Amino acid sequence: MTSVDTTRVLDHDKLVTFVERKWNDEILHALTDYIAIPAKSPAFDPDWAKRGYLERVVTDAAQWAERQPVKGLKLEIVRLPGRTPVIFFETPATRSGSTDTILLYGHLDKQPEFDGWRADLGPWTPKFENGKLYGRGGADDGYAIYASLAALGALDEQGVERPRCVGLIETCEESGSYDLLPYVDALRDRLGQVSLVVCLDSGAGNYDQMWLTTSLRGLVSGDLQVEVLEEGVHSGVFGGIAPSSFRVMRQLFERLEDAKNGNLLPGVFHCEIPDSRVREADAAAAILGDTVWKGLPWACGADGKPVLPTTTDPREALLNSTWRPSLSVTGASGLPALADAGNVLRPRTAFKLSLRLPPVVDAAQAVQQLKELLELDPPYNAKVTFKPDAGAATGWSAPDLAPWLASSLDAASRRHFGADCAYMGLGGTIPLMNVLQAGFPAAQFMVCGVLGPKSNAHGPNEFLHVPYAKKLTAAVADVIASAR
Repeated sequence: MTSVDTTRVLDHDKLVTFVERKWNDEILHALTDYIAIPAKSPAFDPDWAKRGYLERVVTDAAQWAERQPVKGLKLEIVRLPGRTPVIFFETPATRSGSTDTILLYGHLDKQPEFDGWRADLGPWTPKFENGKLYGRGGADDGYAIYASLAALGALDEQGVERPRCVGLIETCEESGSYDLLPYVDALRDRLGQVSLVVCLDSGAGNYDQMWLTTSLRGLVSGDLQVEVLEEGVHSGVFGGIAPSSFRVMRQLFERLEDAKNGNLLPGVFHCEIPDSRVREADAAAAILGDTVWKGLPWACGADGKPVLPTTTDPREALLNSTWRPSLSVTGASGLPALADAGNVLRPRTAFKLSLRLPPVVDAAQAVQQLKELLELDPPYNAKVTFKPDAGAATGWSAPDLAPWLASSLDAASRRHFGADCAYMGLGGTIPLMNVLQAGFPAAQFMVCGVLGPKSNAHGPNEFLHVPYAKKLTAAVADVIASAR
């Protein structure tokens, strides 16, 4: 795939006008309705099929899509037995002789509610305020199908030639995309020869320019349980005789992590960081400076000043969150609420672990290594079990950027944002990217998104930065138009 000069064929003023109108008249309304639907990913709603929320958001998006002015658009909601549904759409090339295919990807499933929302906000209570649309899933990643088809519609309205385009919108991404691979296999012949992947499920270092994601971390998660008793007993009578399940848990953590700095100890969870990625981190750090860490919602610390980060070096902070492993405890059981905590030595403690892996560490091997590390030779012969979640995902490192795409990205970013495109890794996980790179080794990747400062995907007060989303939609149209 090569590029064409869009300045000769694309009226950019008309492009911006089309995108503005489409967002203001249609997309904002559609996303407001979407946010109000608690379409949680199957990992967080085992009864998803019975509740019908995923089916509803898929149907709503499909009905909107079918009304769009995209030439030759064919759309299907594909349903495999026992799997979450996907939307597949395709539109033929309007450029004579074009044999390449552009794949546009997004998802409609959501993270759970979480707590801490502002009093006037909520996960399923959409609110538009100061250019931001608040609510769960608007930015991660419900807007993607709407922005993708708006970009194609903007080109087709002007008669701008483009390659064939297909879309794959899933509803299992937040659960690790374990339902998606069967769909990719089932749709492989219809996908065609993918030369460019456009994924709008990623982040942005700021809202001043377009950001291309060059790597994604992998993810292994699961439930770690320590059991020492069949039932709770009096902590005064038996404390000092029976070991604390929490103390055993602490000892297991010492196998994994240096408690002083959070560094993961086993070498198997690390990899060498390529020089090119270090240079990208240097460049991104020069742009972002201390905002890399100062933008977090730090609590007030012991001395009245904010809690400190693990490092105040922007470059190291970026590498820590993109090319080094990190461990988080995201949930717990076996611990009563404080109001219900009697003087009882609890029989068990369980934690939900989330282990982020460097982009090139194999997730399947990491699962086995993590399980062996935690379960081998347990303290006090305690019953220790680690149950991995389905959908362990290997990360992704982008192939070298083709000159045509680098040029197109810079041109689109300058045109719509007033600055060159910037590059950095993202600490999150998008399982499909590694799958697509393996299946289409010659493909280029445009992985970007709207998850900029304080947008807070997965947490409280998530918002979609609408002005940025509009500019990104126009930039996507620009890049697609430039692809020969």
